[in-house]
Amino acid sequence: ALLESKNVDLLFLPGVGVMYPSGAQTTVSVGAVAKPLEGERRPGHFEGVATVVLKLFNIVQPDIAVFGRKDAQQCAVIDRMVRDLDVPVKLVFAETAREHDGLARSSRNSYLSEEERKLAPALHRALRAGEEAITHGVHDVDAVETVMRRMIAETPGIEVDYLAVVDPETFLPPGDFRREVLLAGAARIGRTRLIDNICVR
Repeated sequence: ALLESKNVDLLFLPGVGVMYPSGAQTTVSVGAVAKPLEGERRPGHFEGVATVVLKLFNIVQPDIAVFGRKDAQQCAVIDRMVRDLDVPVKLVFAETAREHDGLARSSRNSYLSEEERKLAPALHRALRAGEEAITHGVHDVDAVETVMRRMIAETPGIEVDYLAVVDPETFLPPGDFRREVLLAGAARIGRTRLIDNICVR
């Protein structure tokens, strides 16, 4: 009923055996963009992402594929793969959908308890604090990251994984602030790990 209400004509829902047949040995390694931040903390994750996405592209052969900007590094990995391998698909990166208090919408949010849910917007507030610092002329990576860490520290009960200022294409620290930069963050609240990001132009 939900898919029909969105005018969906066809649903492709392959099982594990279809996507990961026994004996498969080939994987896709995207390179440098997959190594910092999420790649450093989740070794092999983006290799798996790139492999399964390329398999889906080969099977479905879509004209357009839509991915959410909340997973910014995943978007960069897929974009790099598509360009490097000449995959004939147009990528669309959709803006992050948010709750009324700024929390990025995610299936992971359902794992938060009522009390944990109250803490969760602190990650977005920290990123916003970094954005405000940049727009007010703070153009030093360490200084902006310090602003974000101080803001999130005001909310006890959150374990910060990282709060970083990076180039949105390489996910390394930017050479300067004349181009767009990405403020990316990951934090744990209880057993739930949340990620978020903001682009600052």
